[in-house]
Amino acid sequence: MLDYDAEAEAYDATRGGTPRAEAAAAAVLGLLPPGARTLLDLGCGTGIVTARLSRHGLRVLGADTSYGMASMAAHRGVPVVLASGTRLPVRAGSLDAVSAVWLLHLLRDPGLVPAVVAEAGRVLRPGGVFVTTVDKDAAHDVGSDIDDVLAPHLTAAPADASAHVTAYAAEAGLRPYGEALFAGRGQGRTPRGAAEALLAGQYASRVSPRGITPEELAARLGLLPGQDIPRAEPTYRLQGFVRD
Repeated sequence: MLDYDAEAEAYDATRGGTPRAEAAAAAVLGLLPPGARTLLDLGCGTGIVTARLSRHGLRVLGADTSYGMASMAAHRGVPVVLASGTRLPVRAGSLDAVSAVWLLHLLRDPGLVPAVVAEAGRVLRPGGVFVTTVDKDAAHDVGSDIDDVLAPHLTAAPADASAHVTAYAAEAGLRPYGEALFAGRGQGRTPRGAAEALLAGQYASRVSPRGITPEELAARLGLLPGQDIPRAEPTYRLQGFVRD
């Protein structure tokens, strides 16, 4: 797993920057109910998406467990708290919306994703919505030669699998009501970049080398042609759930 405190300053530049953040924010906004006024952004990271959500008449609060990430968000003008998604400093039934963009796929400990979804349900008012990315890592599987190399080593059960998240939401009193797709923007992988990300632990939520070391798997990526040519962009998926 990445050290997000150490990665905070460089994080946005290596994750699609402003174009990706604008696409994500637009997709989240499109799933909010009319009249929504309050939103909590779980795993807000550097606040690059959160800040854009706040420009549309929303009173927004960010929450993250990383001090480095939360500091970056605060420098963007985002009100932010250091808090776990399983124990939010928010009273029950008080929010119009909770968002979680590129978060659930990272939560690999057993029981953690259902606990976060349940906590989102707790703080939502009736009619409030939980909007989250699902199948995040799978979005990067675009049929490229990079995917062919990594395919035998993919995690069997992603933490943010859509069917599982939908089941957890139902247990929390949330039902599906819509979805949205948005482009990754600057996220087309290169073989060299994929090898570097693998060795840096950035694929920990998706790739678990089997019968081979990470270094050997990275070396296989290093044999692909067009080492610095980006493959196709991913398309991310947001699911919306409403509290009855």
